[in-house]
Amino acid sequence: MQNVLQTSLNVKAGFRKMDFNKYKAKRVFLTGHTGFKGSWMLAWLHQLGAIVKGYALKPENEFDLFNCINGDALCESVIADICNKQLLENEILSFQPDFIFHLAAQPLVRLSYEIPSETFQVNVIGTANLLDAVRKLTTPCTVILITTDKVYENHEWHYPYRESDRLGGYDPYSASKACAEIVISSYRNSFFNKRDFSKHQKSIASARAGNVIGGGDWAKDRIIPDIVRALNKNESIIVRNPNAIRPWQHVLEPISGYLQLGVKMNEDTLKYSEAWNFGPFAEDNLTVGQLVDTTLQIWGSGNKSISQLTNQPHEAGLLKLEIQKAIHELKWIPKWNAQTAIEKTIQWYKSSPSNDALRLIISDINDYNAK
Repeated sequence: MQNVLQTSLNVKAGFRKMDFNKYKAKRVFLTGHTGFKGSWMLAWLHQLGAIVKGYALKPENEFDLFNCINGDALCESVIADICNKQLLENEILSFQPDFIFHLAAQPLVRLSYEIPSETFQVNVIGTANLLDAVRKLTTPCTVILITTDKVYENHEWHYPYRESDRLGGYDPYSASKACAEIVISSYRNSFFNKRDFSKHQKSIASARAGNVIGGGDWAKDRIIPDIVRALNKNESIIVRNPNAIRPWQHVLEPISGYLQLGVKMNEDTLKYSEAWNFGPFAEDNLTVGQLVDTTLQIWGSGNKSISQLTNQPHEAGLLKLEIQKAIHELKWIPKWNAQTAIEKTIQWYKSSPSNDALRLIISDINDYNAK
């Protein structure tokens, strides 16, 4: 952990705080705004003074984070399917956005084994639908499409994957996001080529991040929600892959990266229209077992057991991201190490924030900005 801290301090020494005033009074079209990450991003954009129009499916239940923060009061909310091509196009063209952040997705690996076709439909065709609508915009627009850290052909080695590495995907979710990256690249070359920027005035980038944790996530088969559900029921935490290594990060880390990328693209529309990784420092990756142990220590009680189930869907055992490109070119850096991310997340759940979720999000954003 000391190496992580020293690396972070060394990198931060020459950096100024990120300035997101660029979003004040700007029109931001946000897909997936009713989801976990989308709700956090909606709250941050609202705090920045952006005019937000959200487009997403209805939250699954009244306890979802979007409902807890009264998301309908923070934006113009359109409840619709990203696969409804005509409606999506109508909403984008009528809004005339300055920025688009595309977060709408089927985001779960294990669920993708149950609904593979739907996963490809949402993640690939949904992305194409959005970019098709952008083609018809006649005003300048900065577009950032969110994929995942799992888009790479994963050989499960300790080498961290760079943006230029080969795309792939074992499971349907990972493969669908790799396909989405190919779709993005194709549209960027075919319709939004940098050489023709003066004609189309669109800058297109993709952002690759994953394994996010933070308060308000109740998704099935995600590690922190599963842990909290077990602890609240005084049940043993079932750990599927205790030795699997992941680039855990607090949800504010990638969101700050998306916002910083948008600012940079707006300043230099040609230079930053590429793919970008957002993750923790390489030394800060933890195993699933370490994550669970740290969580139990912070919670103050509970126990774990290793799953004995066989014939489970394949999940990668090792994944690391190289983030030097974002550090040096975007001047973005991770601020909270894994320990802090876990502490912030677990304290959220212990606070029972269903009626105070927006205040807690804003508090976390303020703490993050002050770091």
